[in-house]
Amino acid sequence: MSYPNGYDKQVGERGLKLSGGEAQRLAIARALLENTPIVLLDEATSVVGTMTKKKIKSALGKLAEGKIVLVIAHRLSTVVHADRILVLHE
Repeated sequence: MSYPNGYDKQVGERGLKLSGGEAQRLAIARALLENTPIVLLDEATSVVGTMTKKKIKSALGKLAEGKIVLVIAHRLSTVVHADRILVLHE
């Protein structure tokens, strides 16, 4: 953890000195740490690099077991391993 206070970091509008990718990763970590039965991810990896995206997908797959995870994505590759995929047109 590279932040002085660990996960105790304010994330607000425009990230409060966090990059887009840092804010996204922190938000995903917080969502998973809440341990809720349902998790909604809306373009959760839209501003992270390719390698980070792969790591996030792998971690989400493991941490999402036993939960309902709804993923909103523009790219099919983001949800290709989902149990069910719903495609909306227009």
